[in-house]
Amino acid sequence: MKTIVSTVKGARDFYPQQMAIRNWLYHHITRVSRSYGYEEYDGPFLEKIELYAAKSGEELVKEQAFVFPDRGGELITLRPELTPSLARMVAQKQGELLYPLRWWSFGPFWRYEKPQKGRSREFFQWNIDLIGVDSPEADAELIAICADFFRAVGLAPDQVQVFVNDRQLMDAEFDRLGIPAELKKKALHLIDRREKMSPEAWKAYAAEEGFSDNMLAGLAELLEDKQTWKQSPRLTRVFEILKAAGAVDYVAYEPRIVRGLEYYTGVVFEAKEITKEGRSILGGGHYGNLVSDVGGDPLPGVGFAMGDMMIQVVLEKFGLLPAAGGTPAEILVTVFDESLSPESARLAADLRGAGLNVVTYPDAQKLPRQFKFADKIGVRFVLVVGPDEVMAGTATVKDLSERTQETVAREKVAEYIKTRLAG
Repeated sequence: MKTIVSTVKGARDFYPQQMAIRNWLYHHITRVSRSYGYEEYDGPFLEKIELYAAKSGEELVKEQAFVFPDRGGELITLRPELTPSLARMVAQKQGELLYPLRWWSFGPFWRYEKPQKGRSREFFQWNIDLIGVDSPEADAELIAICADFFRAVGLAPDQVQVFVNDRQLMDAEFDRLGIPAELKKKALHLIDRREKMSPEAWKAYAAEEGFSDNMLAGLAELLEDKQTWKQSPRLTRVFEILKAAGAVDYVAYEPRIVRGLEYYTGVVFEAKEITKEGRSILGGGHYGNLVSDVGGDPLPGVGFAMGDMMIQVVLEKFGLLPAAGGTPAEILVTVFDESLSPESARLAADLRGAGLNVVTYPDAQKLPRQFKFADKIGVRFVLVVGPDEVMAGTATVKDLSERTQETVAREKVAEYIKTRLAG
């Protein structure tokens, strides 16, 4: 027996059912993005590894990127994220663009990591950014987009929340706790690891990194205080805007959210499922100097990214994924016999010309078999063009959902079906 060649580890096949879900997500992402005035764009799938070295973090560059030399010996990578590409694209035409920019994209990315539920080495990701303005209103807009997307796909505030923090607020709190400048980056990493480690392991890790017992006690107290955000004028304004926009029910302050990527400089946020699993769905934040890191003049921005796999896990858990679809066609035109096959093809072409989606049965099987096939693929209307219909200039239209049958003049079939579809 022949062995079927398997897919590359961590890559995915998209059968029609999976493709339908991906397109359903893309539809909602498109609608929500456009409702805020964002334009769609994309970058190349291949980039130079040096693009990510400055700001994406050592782990992503050295451990997660698919890196290989091209024929000239230059190190190339399959893109692991899009924000550095976005920064490069803006820097290349910085003087020609109209600010603020509102751009979004949905495309494939690759990271070399262990495949598991909700995560693979190849994935699709929604990226959306507002560039060229530094204001709490901009931060609030991206968070509101998260809330509107969750509302669009049926997720409620008691199922998901967007947790918000501010790195500048954390920086001020580090000063208050006496944490020196050389330990501040490590303090962010320490906070980021808090939920991933036991209290004992976390304490030991902090000691190894040079944190005193007093510093660690202060950090632990800071992580439990859910009112610290009131000391931040920026976060206070963000919550005020979100309340006015009707999105605040989806949002909460969380001091444990600091985001691992090094290019974030201000407000950061992460959406999570509100269950014991606490799955992370999306994340993002404010960056102040990303464009300058790739050769442009400094530009502020705020954005987030959401992978397609984890959101599907969460939607499936709550029963919110769309039902597996069948054919996109509303109509199947049968083939009565070989001599009448051209008549079926002609009718199908006329209906497609009228804007309808039509399947033509590929050969002259018995009509009951063709009807059975139509039922299985989810077609609503089945059309028969037999000798009697050809002579009379009509077609027999069977509505499988209503269990009705009518004879309709050929030139009226498209209008008849559109009327039935409309209501």
